[in-house]
Amino acid sequence: MTELYNDNLHKGAIGKLYEYGRELRQSGTDAEKILWKELRNRKLNGLKFRRQHPIDKFIADFYCHEKKLIIELDGAVHDAKENKEYDANRTYMLKEIGIMVIRFRNEEVIKGITEVLRKINEYVMNSD
Repeated sequence: MTELYNDNLHKGAIGKLYEYGRELRQSGTDAEKILWKELRNRKLNGLKFRRQHPIDKFIADFYCHEKKLIIELDGAVHDAKENKEYDANRTYMLKEIGIMVIRFRNEEVIKGITEVLRKINEYVMNSD
């Protein structure tokens, strides 16, 4: 049972992604730290979120397995054309395995965490 749960939780992520995820958790952006403070310990509707979570061949900024939801925070690096294409492809691939991705700009989190939390909450309340 645990194997099936873990496989479903990580969708076959490979070992080096776990190491990279650990490194990312130690060097998070200000926006990630702000959002994590609001999501951790089941603060949002009792839902468990994981931070820098390996899934398939990606690392999600935040992942809620119960809702099959990834939350990504994007900084300026995501504005480049090749990064936008990568993000769109990644979102498509994750959707194909049943996981929804919602994105916020770092500035949205830093300047308006209340609105970001409202949007996330709206999604999780309507996702059943």
